Amino acid sequence: MTERQDDTVLLTIDEAPGADDLRSIHDWLGDTDEIRGRVGLAESPPVPGSLGPVTEGLLVALGPGGAVTALATTLLAWIRQRRSEVTLKVTRSDGASFELTGKRIRLLGDAELRQLVDQLKTQLDPAEPAQATGDGPS
Repeated sequence: MTERQDDTVLLTIDEAPGADDLRSIHDWLGDTDEIRGRVGLAESPPVPGSLGPVTEGLLVALGPGGAVTALATTLLAWIRQRRSEVTLKVTRSDGASFELTGKRIRLLGDAELRQLVDQLKTQLDPAEPAQATGDGPS
């Protein structure tokens, strides 16, 4: 797998409370050594009458040092611990995207989970051919 410093992925959640979930993922990723310092909030300007910017997503810079593996593992761990259903959309810098949903992931055994981590690493790798939106781990 090729990891380049300039590759990023955008993580978004369309359901409410998406911003709270994104901040939760941000905290989890901030506790992961290989990703610490590579995660930023994607925010839009404040809506008139609001107190601050709107969190729309997370940008994660991928680079050397196992960031792709750490991101894949951390995202799956975060989804597995969720009590409510969540769908996380992952968009690569080349525009390819896919979704991760918690319902199926929570039911996986260890071997299946390792296989899903490998599949997710391939999906995150910008050197891999682009997949259509929605194709990928779910």
